[in-house]
Amino acid sequence: MIKRELLKAIVAASVLSLPVAQVYAQADKPIRIGMTVSSSGTFALAAQAGQRGLEIWIDDVNTRGGIEIGGVKRKVELVKLDDRSDKTIVPKVYETLIKEEKCDLLFGPFGSTLTGAAASTTETNDKMMMIWSASADSIYAQGFKSIVSGTQIAGTLLGQNGVRALHAMGVKKIAFAYLDDAFPASLTQGAVALAKELGMEVTQNEKFAKGTKDFNILIQKAKASGAEAFYPTAYEGDQMTIARQLRETNTLFKAVYFVYASQPQFLQQSGKDGLYAFSQTLLHEKINWKVTHGLNRAQMTERYEKLFPKAQYPADFQTALAYGTAVVAEEMIKKAQSLEAAKLKQAALDLNDKLITLTGEYRIDSTGKQFKNEFAIMQNMPTGSEVVFPPAVATAQAVYPAPAFNAR
Repeated sequence: MIKRELLKAIVAASVLSLPVAQVYAQADKPIRIGMTVSSSGTFALAAQAGQRGLEIWIDDVNTRGGIEIGGVKRKVELVKLDDRSDKTIVPKVYETLIKEEKCDLLFGPFGSTLTGAAASTTETNDKMMMIWSASADSIYAQGFKSIVSGTQIAGTLLGQNGVRALHAMGVKKIAFAYLDDAFPASLTQGAVALAKELGMEVTQNEKFAKGTKDFNILIQKAKASGAEAFYPTAYEGDQMTIARQLRETNTLFKAVYFVYASQPQFLQQSGKDGLYAFSQTLLHEKINWKVTHGLNRAQMTERYEKLFPKAQYPADFQTALAYGTAVVAEEMIKKAQSLEAAKLKQAALDLNDKLITLTGEYRIDSTGKQFKNEFAIMQNMPTGSEVVFPPAVATAQAVYPAPAFNAR
């Protein structure tokens, strides 16, 4: 009888101690964040800038001891694989992150093209994917339940502030051109719609193929259309080429709008070709939100310089987008007290209008699409980039019309 009671006591003690053991085991187990980064190809520069933003957050989280789940703080580690800017290999690479690397939470690759390819894999495996750069509305129209755009505003809204700025300057006729790719197409679609709504005449709305190197025909068609403003949308390399060819052909518009013209690499490589160009950004020393969660702009920039002293370029808005998205992810985990996709998604919705990161306010809809984090409009001046729109944060008056090339 005594032996039987002793056995029961031992079993009971073992059962009671099991949760404690599990808690301690979890404390030793880091939260594994998986993402792909382009080592080469079209998306390499932007992807690597985003990776550094995520690493800044990881450094900050781990310095604070980790993220608390169930009363225990767990540190975070990054698992990154190469997607080579190739959407055909992205699904397999994300499957590797989930099944072999056992990642708890995924961050998307750079851009709408690659992120769209990753979403089906993360959804099939019931894993939350945080989107930090993909804005194509088509991604959010596919019924995915486990995606959240932390900071990247939806594509059809992304280019509209630029149109508002040009309209405020007096532009009445505008020519659009865009790379035949999900992100540029989505941005241009929204920009064209707003231009028409504002009563502006859209004199051109033409797409061009990937791999295009000679944009002269496109440029001359825009000029011949009578446009006062030229708004070509593509990635940085193409936009640098267009800026150079505008100068080489002495084709002058009153305003030229390049999404990436305020990026450090664009400014360094384009030189005078990029002078007086308008652009948009979320990260600039003159744009400072009253941050409620995460590091502010100055703090993130300081951390960037400390962690990446040999980086080819300083922190840019891709860095800020990824960092801000990571801050949102942290708040989702803390609120959900879980890494399960469904619980994280509900937490993301519950956080609407309750977060301000360094890129601005946060609000998503049920599809995970982001509606806040609007970009400020910049113009490249001889003395440096200035904020010219909206008026509430403007630091300079826009130069419009732009001076002739030989007067720059």
